[in-house]
Amino acid sequence: MLNSKWFLEVSTPKEVNLHALEGVLYSSVSKYQKVEILKLASFGTALVLDGKIQSAEYDEFIYHEALIQPALITSTDPKKVLIAGGGEGASVRETLKHPSIQSVSMVDLDKEVVDICKKHLTSWHQGAFDDSKVDVYYEDARGFIKESTDTFDVIILDLPEPEETGPAVNLYTSDFYEEVFEKLGPDGIVVTQATSVAVNNIGTYTTIFNSLKSVFPLVRGYWVSVPSFYTPWGFVFASKGADPLLLDKNTIGKKIAALTKKLRFYDHETHNGIFSLPKYLREAIDKETRINTDASPISFY
Repeated sequence: MLNSKWFLEVSTPKEVNLHALEGVLYSSVSKYQKVEILKLASFGTALVLDGKIQSAEYDEFIYHEALIQPALITSTDPKKVLIAGGGEGASVRETLKHPSIQSVSMVDLDKEVVDICKKHLTSWHQGAFDDSKVDVYYEDARGFIKESTDTFDVIILDLPEPEETGPAVNLYTSDFYEEVFEKLGPDGIVVTQATSVAVNNIGTYTTIFNSLKSVFPLVRGYWVSVPSFYTPWGFVFASKGADPLLLDKNTIGKKIAALTKKLRFYDHETHNGIFSLPKYLREAIDKETRINTDASPISFY
């Protein structure tokens, strides 16, 4: 017998996903977006912004370990990390697993989202917001980065998708990536979530990749399967020289063994797997010529 209540997620103008809905834990409209905490039959509690799932209870560890761990494992000795977005607190949680970390600056535009996540998504943040190493700023990430006098070892861009009318639209341009470059140390690394890499919908990913490539000397793409997204998900790693493809099994193993808490998704085998892009995606990246800029923004959807 089918569930009588469903959450319909419009993933693109041409595609929708249906999730059996067990309950609505929270629903409101903040200054910037519609915010919902839903209980889904297949994936547990989920954070939904403007109708799109940001992360879900049963598989958020896949997304957040994939976003954070390759960059921090590749970094020689990460001490200062900046996280743009990441309202759930799970990106901060993953960062704090590294004993070398001295400070984490998290910048999120929407304080209401963070407050809601603190209350409803405790298994995501696991108290990370209360750690003395963590400072949270409620402002525009681009303005914060541009005006900051600090430099960072790693910058994590855990941002909503670059929809034309969304709050993150100017955080996927080459102009912004130039500002990020300037705030990274000599061995600095940046990683961004970069949307779907499904074979029928890769233009956003390849443009993000190419925009970063126009700024950084080394850019690597990788992908994971996040079941609640119903599509393979892409990330882009960029650095001033550090290369995740040069890490060997022993190095990754030693760094993971030194973490203060265990990982559920990422290890050396996973590392090698996620950086092995399929042929169709490599070819699409090689053919991409578009660069997203402030002066000539690309309409992704």
